[in-house]
Amino acid sequence: MAVEMRMWRIDGDEPKPLATSALPAEKDLHEFLKRDPSLLGERLLVIGSEVITPYGSRLDLLAIDVDGNLNLLELKRDKTPREVVAQVLDYGSWASTLSRDEVLDIATKHLDQPFEAAFEDVFGSAPPDELNGELSLTIVAAELDSSSERIVNYLRDFGVPVNAVFFSYLEDDNRRYLARSWLAGSDEETAAAPKGSKKSKRAPWNQIDWYVSYGAGRNWADARRFNFISAGGGRFYSKTLRSLPEGARVWVHLPGTGFVAVGKTLAPARRWAEALVKVDENWVNLAEQDLFGAPHADFDSVDDDMAEWVVPVEWVDARPETEAYWEKGLFASQHSACKLRQEFTLERLADHFNIDDGE
Repeated sequence: MAVEMRMWRIDGDEPKPLATSALPAEKDLHEFLKRDPSLLGERLLVIGSEVITPYGSRLDLLAIDVDGNLNLLELKRDKTPREVVAQVLDYGSWASTLSRDEVLDIATKHLDQPFEAAFEDVFGSAPPDELNGELSLTIVAAELDSSSERIVNYLRDFGVPVNAVFFSYLEDDNRRYLARSWLAGSDEETAAAPKGSKKSKRAPWNQIDWYVSYGAGRNWADARRFNFISAGGGRFYSKTLRSLPEGARVWVHLPGTGFVAVGKTLAPARRWAEALVKVDENWVNLAEQDLFGAPHADFDSVDDDMAEWVVPVEWVDARPETEAYWEKGLFASQHSACKLRQEFTLERLADHFNIDDGE
């Protein structure tokens, strides 16, 4: 059934209908969504406007959500003929094949700052490693003819991630309003959509670089002086640190502060009481050293997940907390350790810490 949006203003006990007018020019609605795509009901970052496809046509708006999924928005003024359904599907067939690098290329051409920085502005975090894992296709219109509506609903039954959103333009004295409604609710799940191309949609990993989060009350001065990193107090924290291999290059981040060091791991993780660290070319027992700060409260727990685990490191460059480095768009994670894939972060860190590819 076609959607009709009506609104009333209550004057005393009498409802007064607001007049429905023709939408502003398509370019005006385009600009509204470009400036504030949350009009669609969720936070989105527009990474491209009038994006030229390889076939010469132009996609109205290309956006991305917090999970790195692409959202394609195609606008048509007033009535939306059935042809626009075919058009948005054509755009979807192209966008589904976009690799991570191709998504970043589009963003670079259209944004006035690095993609990673723009992403953090909108979502408050660095982008995920995988981009374009899933796809959403949205037709933006004042109304949809019944035939097109049937086609959209039929396609959704087969897992095609297409929907239609309707904007009504209403006037009340000297005020103007936009009202929004969806053809299908956001809670109406579609079946699993078919996978697109095999192009890589995940940032490649160079098999070397790891991110390490060092915090939760731990003393960075101790870690810097005695050449180690540590984590514990729960499986979520200890398991990832214990996955660090010998010879990994680690970039150390202090939560809420920034990156302070880069180094190479010298051995697998060991429990605090058994941990050896290398100081002035000599291996010493960390638990016997005179530390500034106390280890984690459960450092000697019999439970491996709760115990504190230590990885010895040879620092290439380790700086005090007051010299921590951070800029918008850099990668950060709550994991104690994880593979560091993001080119933007790696490039900025290598430049800041003067690290060549061979180091």
